[in-house]
Amino acid sequence: MPARAAHAPSYYAATIPQRPPRAALEGTLKADVAIVGAGFTGLNAALTLAEAGRRVVVLEAERVGWGATGRNGGQLHSGQRRDQHYLEAQYGPEMARRLWDLAEEAKALLHARAERHGIDCDWMPGLIEAAHKKRFVTEEWDYAEKLSRDYGYEKLRPLGREALAEAIGTDVYHGGVRDMGGGHLHPLKLAEGLAEAVERAGGAIHETSRVVRLEHGPSGAVLTTDSGGRVEAEAVLLAGNGYLAGLDAASEARVMPINNYILTSEPLTKTQADALIPGREAVSDSRFVVYYWRLTNDRRLLFGGGETYRRGGPRDLESFVRAHLAKVYPELAMVPASHVWGGTLAVTQTRLPAIRRTHPRVYVAAGFSGHGVAISGFSGHVVAQAILGDTDRFDVVSRLKTPPFPGGRMFRWPILALAMSWFSLRDRLW
Repeated sequence: MPARAAHAPSYYAATIPQRPPRAALEGTLKADVAIVGAGFTGLNAALTLAEAGRRVVVLEAERVGWGATGRNGGQLHSGQRRDQHYLEAQYGPEMARRLWDLAEEAKALLHARAERHGIDCDWMPGLIEAAHKKRFVTEEWDYAEKLSRDYGYEKLRPLGREALAEAIGTDVYHGGVRDMGGGHLHPLKLAEGLAEAVERAGGAIHETSRVVRLEHGPSGAVLTTDSGGRVEAEAVLLAGNGYLAGLDAASEARVMPINNYILTSEPLTKTQADALIPGREAVSDSRFVVYYWRLTNDRRLLFGGGETYRRGGPRDLESFVRAHLAKVYPELAMVPASHVWGGTLAVTQTRLPAIRRTHPRVYVAAGFSGHGVAISGFSGHVVAQAILGDTDRFDVVSRLKTPPFPGGRMFRWPILALAMSWFSLRDRLW
């Protein structure tokens, strides 16, 4: 029997009600659908399936929300990870429009499920995109105009340098855009709320049940866990994102795990918080290796910055994140920290999600590239709809191009590290 898992030592884990782990899977179960991973993707898929009356079981190697779902910055962005200019050029205006509409539908699904199931996840509207280079300001303003003109999206407002400085408490940025259709939330509260909704709908969730083998038989798939359990299922969704090593080689070649890090301060006074982000929006910037931050509902600064591209993280996480924080808020570089943590997310070459059917009975949804709070959960919902027979949305998102990384599984890590080092240098110099 594997040891009971604990969440990362994050602010999120410290501010949810503590509950005993759900039972590990033992024995053999039969299910209509088995889902590997209890993050936003797997939980939303399970909820859609359970509410449709399907027998669904979710197998989680650790705890609900243990991976990127429960460790991320909690920011809800509009659109896909790539902008509409890129999508129009790659896929044409019709599909680009469909992808925009699906991204809006993803936000709506998140809010609808939180409201319907009574999930209090500290939602706060408003997200500011800050340009760290002067030449990016006009680009961001022009893009806001394009979204209004071509997509009917009216929730973006341009911010000049002075207005931005007042909004985010620092003058190191040159201007930006405020999106009142975006915002931020407590991701682990959302995940736990979704898990409870799955269970109320009749779905089963087994924690500390790592899937170690996936086999295909004449009538379905068989999953074996390290807890001694087996699930025989008619269909499978692999929803582990950056934590699916060994289960699907083709997806591993397309989906690269990388590590990102976050620090939260001790609570600030109301005066300090009002001087920092008076509107309480989330903020992210235009760096390729993005900085992102916000105030929590108890007035802590939550700041994310810095990535690593190898197994294991920096020896001193706090100093690592503080070095990035100091570039935005020098006066807060030594603010007392309450929690510092890291986690693994997954990226693709194109930064678009890899949503694929890899076998007649096996689906994969992964590679959300730091844009997964709404898109990852919606992707699980879309796969569930396809399993239920409605492939309309799946047929769109499965067309997204996610080619394998150069170098294959063995050499993708060093090649990615070289590429990301180049982008980090570009952030500083150009």
